[in-house]
Amino acid sequence: AIAALILLLIIFNFVSPYFLTTINIANLFVQSATLMMISAALVFVIMLGEIDLSAGVTAGTGMAIFVKLNQQGWSWPISLALAFVLGVATGWVLGYFVAKVGVPSFVISLAFYLAFPGVMLIILGEGGVLRLEVPEISAIMNTNLPLWGGWAMLGVCLVLTFAMGYWDRSRRLKVGLPARPLSMLWLKVGGIGLLGGLGVLILSLPRSLNPVFPVQGVPTVIPIALFLLFVGTFVLDRTKFGRYMYAVGGNPEAARRAGIKVARIRIYAFMICSFLAMISGVLNISRIGNVESSAGRAIVLSGVAAAVVGGVSLFGGRGRLVHAAIGAFVISIIDNGLGLIGIPAGVSFIVTGTVLTVAATVDALSRKRSGGSLTRS
Repeated sequence: AIAALILLLIIFNFVSPYFLTTINIANLFVQSATLMMISAALVFVIMLGEIDLSAGVTAGTGMAIFVKLNQQGWSWPISLALAFVLGVATGWVLGYFVAKVGVPSFVISLAFYLAFPGVMLIILGEGGVLRLEVPEISAIMNTNLPLWGGWAMLGVCLVLTFAMGYWDRSRRLKVGLPARPLSMLWLKVGGIGLLGGLGVLILSLPRSLNPVFPVQGVPTVIPIALFLLFVGTFVLDRTKFGRYMYAVGGNPEAARRAGIKVARIRIYAFMICSFLAMISGVLNISRIGNVESSAGRAIVLSGVAAAVVGGVSLFGGRGRLVHAAIGAFVISIIDNGLGLIGIPAGVSFIVTGTVLTVAATVDALSRKRSGGSLTRS
């Protein structure tokens, strides 16, 4: 996925003089944020060998409730909290049917995928659209940090990267396990600092086409997305729950015999997926400024594609949130780059489908080569 990302950057920079401009780079980050969040949500169920086709429409229904309640006079924090309650409850129902009843995740999530658009139509009325009137939510995708805020964000990222790396290294050495030299950690931090500094510098340059209204600075959504990715990665990589997730995804029967409550882990995974999907819904309405009855129907498939393209295994047991983020960037770059050179939208779908096919094939072949079974235990 990283190789594909670099290759696409080189190709589109060569064929379009507008691709690596400051305004388009900022737009890429904003455009990919919603897809990145929905793909990160799906990682939690895909790595268990499951699927949630309803994640997008769950988010859309939650946002319809949020906007409707807000327009009826409810305060926006309470309206948003109730929307998230719907999301988490939906995740619990999906997980219960999968883990306890034994309904395949494809079937039960497809049922919600078909039903929730009807719920949205009932909430939104005949027009099928409600306008977002909450400035605090609109600001997430449409404002930028002050110039110092971007550099402060980079500093926090570097400190956290070093602290987490040093903590991991100390824990390994404490129990007698081999650990990478400290110089490798400094090299990693330096690399992130170099790339991150370049990114913050580019985003800090003026990029408005109208000099009367200057636009510069890191988009507000970037630190929000980085924070959520950091928390999710910490949970998967450094907690008991994360280890149980990988164990259940790799071999559920072995995990059960080891004393792991497999059903509970699956239910929690679907709840987390729905919760993160609701965040993607917030980002979506923040960007477009309204909620409509078709919200979330298409993006969930792109989210699955982004996760798989990034390296999350459809067979379970392997995947990280950063993989989903990289995959989301790949798909967003394809869509953005082809649009800049005037290629019809249909070609974009074809190219995305081809990239997904290649990624899934690589995943299957890699498992076969490593001796892994292509069927779930």
